[in-house]
Amino acid sequence: MKADLIATRQALIEGKTHPLATAQACLDVAQSSACQHAFLQITPESLKKTATQPAVTGQVLAGLAVSVKDLFDIEGQVTAAGSVVLQNQQPARQDAPAIARLRAAGAGFIGRTNMVEFAFSGVGINPHHGTPAAWDALTDRPVGEAQAPRIPGGSSSGAAVSVATGAAFIGLGSDTGGSIRIPAALNGIVGFKNTARLVPTQGAIPLSTTLDTVCAMTRTVRDTVLAHEILSGRKVPKAHKPLSSYRLAIVQSLMQDSMDSVVSRAFERSLVALRAAGAQIQEIPLRELLDIVPMMATGGFSPAESFAWHRDWLGKDADQYDPRVAQRIQRGAQMAAHEYIHLQSARANWITRVEAALQGYDAILSPTLPIVGPCLSDVAPGPERDAEFFRVNALLLRNPSTINTLDGCAISLPCHAPGELPVGLMAWHTAMHDDTILQLAALLEPVLQRH
Repeated sequence: MKADLIATRQALIEGKTHPLATAQACLDVAQSSACQHAFLQITPESLKKTATQPAVTGQVLAGLAVSVKDLFDIEGQVTAAGSVVLQNQQPARQDAPAIARLRAAGAGFIGRTNMVEFAFSGVGINPHHGTPAAWDALTDRPVGEAQAPRIPGGSSSGAAVSVATGAAFIGLGSDTGGSIRIPAALNGIVGFKNTARLVPTQGAIPLSTTLDTVCAMTRTVRDTVLAHEILSGRKVPKAHKPLSSYRLAIVQSLMQDSMDSVVSRAFERSLVALRAAGAQIQEIPLRELLDIVPMMATGGFSPAESFAWHRDWLGKDADQYDPRVAQRIQRGAQMAAHEYIHLQSARANWITRVEAALQGYDAILSPTLPIVGPCLSDVAPGPERDAEFFRVNALLLRNPSTINTLDGCAISLPCHAPGELPVGLMAWHTAMHDDTILQLAALLEPVLQRH
């Protein structure tokens, strides 16, 4: 795996490399075949200018490359959310808060990354701008190199590939139902979904105002902690306790259903390795998770809330939308007001019951996804592949989206061995357990890497 942000920053401080050389190395990767379709816009001059500016106290990113999902406002740039519908809109008049915080920390913005149109899918396909192929950061090579290219995961597809290939140290994205953790798992990198309220969502085109979360992907946990501290404007306290002091659980319900053989082997090996390292892991039923299926029977929050935003655009430009995205948004028109209100109260009640069931546990461990990424050709645009696309999409979203519905926090860590397709291990809990999840992840990471 390429050097992470913190190691590169230390090399800059020690004079072992030059900021401009580091910026150029990232640009070379971003403009290479490894990042084909990963970027919608690359901004070399902006990155180089930031990289060569005099160091300012507190600018912990030191001009290092950060990619930005095409969902966020950057002053002077058009925010199109991976669509063609919005590509001729007026440029943003100011930075989104997340962009402003990264800029204040000294981020060098390398460009805008490709994404699923309007962030409405976990697969990563974009019929307008092409789809980047997954890249395994652990081995620094394309996923499916000897076979066919694999899906990158979505919706933050380009962000994940930019980080996995080494074009960016941080990939800013969003997570409404897994859009950070899905591509992180499928590209062998780290993806952290914080508790939604910790980072402002203003200046980002919404998918679901209830579930949207602004967060990022990196190559290591320590980089993830730094990225979260910048985005949330808060410090993550250091923990000084061993892995054996954490009370961990795995759940029998939902999260381990329909695992393919590659994921199952990687997950079981990870548990064996963690137990050997002293982790105390208990299996619990947590049957409350099964209630999410009937609770979401009317479609959930995303279709209804996205339809409210897209209604006028769909009325005049529906033919310019990705048909698969339009189909999911238009489902929101069918939800009645009383169903939406009932869903809000049902969710609140469900969260309370799950929180009660998890009292006493520091984190729950699950596979991030039950399957490895399929070949791009299996789910490429086309009505003849729609059934397979929606089947895969549902499987990819199932585990991560449960945490969004829970208003929780979660991190995905790579847990596959070299030669295997990328697999993620997810550590998660309910709202405002972010510090514990990040502290635990720092202990899990070296065990998983050795394993």
